[in-house]
Amino acid sequence: MYSFLTTGNWPDYELIDSGNFEKLERFGKHVLARPEPQAIWDPHLPASEWQRADATFTREKGSQERGQWKIKPGTPEQWIINYGQEDLKLRFRLGLSSFKHVGLFPEQDPNWQFIYEQTKKRRAAVPRVLNMFAYTGAATLAARAGGADVTHLDSVKQVNFWARDNMEASGLDGVRWLVEDAMKYVKREVKRGSKYQGLILDPPAYGRGPNGEKWQLEDELNELMKLCQQLLDPADHFFLINLYSLGFSALILDNLVTGIFPKTQGQREIGEIYLHDQSQRKLPLGTFCRFSTGN
Repeated sequence: MYSFLTTGNWPDYELIDSGNFEKLERFGKHVLARPEPQAIWDPHLPASEWQRADATFTREKGSQERGQWKIKPGTPEQWIINYGQEDLKLRFRLGLSSFKHVGLFPEQDPNWQFIYEQTKKRRAAVPRVLNMFAYTGAATLAARAGGADVTHLDSVKQVNFWARDNMEASGLDGVRWLVEDAMKYVKREVKRGSKYQGLILDPPAYGRGPNGEKWQLEDELNELMKLCQQLLDPADHFFLINLYSLGFSALILDNLVTGIFPKTQGQREIGEIYLHDQSQRKLPLGTFCRFSTGN
């Protein structure tokens, strides 16, 4: 089933406007303007509204990633926001990084709900969940809040510390933290015969492991997903993958999943994730695929 997912009513987050390769967002009380390569249209609001942002990110000359924030007086570099949809309540520490990120991807709200609900209904008394490329841990916390035994895996030690802060702010504990290369870890787990009731993948287009291991999405993803197929509990599982790379359409994901998980044809949901701004324009922010037993 092809689907479009977007965030629900969330008082502490809003996409205010988008356009001219930027997005204007509110996180709690603070409004940020930062680059967004897919917002190729004109902004809806006048420039005067954008200029009211508390912090604006500008890329360094010649860089696609790095840059700096211009911060208005009185705007903190870190702050806490609340997240709550139905009975899933979390808190996140945000910060202004030199890569335009703030430590959270709000468009993932519907997937956090999916993880939480799937974790709660697994037949295993304490389902095992592995979250790879786990960043600052929103998906990890959704699984933990649902009662799972969660392994949080990311190659960057600092973001694991950030994720731990989010766990503590959310009143949770008991997560297993790993600074590890995802491919190496999954290969070891397959050799050990490990099984998980939940697998979450949120891989970047490119990156490095803790020991300099190279990750290139188009080169590694097929093999990694084949290994994931061996890790899933065949009788009781859920699986979720997100892709942000502009070159990877939902059709590519559909082809991968069809070949590796052929029995999920009637179970899986695949499509695009987006946010809508105040003028109801839809800003695409990646593709996803998810499925589970017992739908």
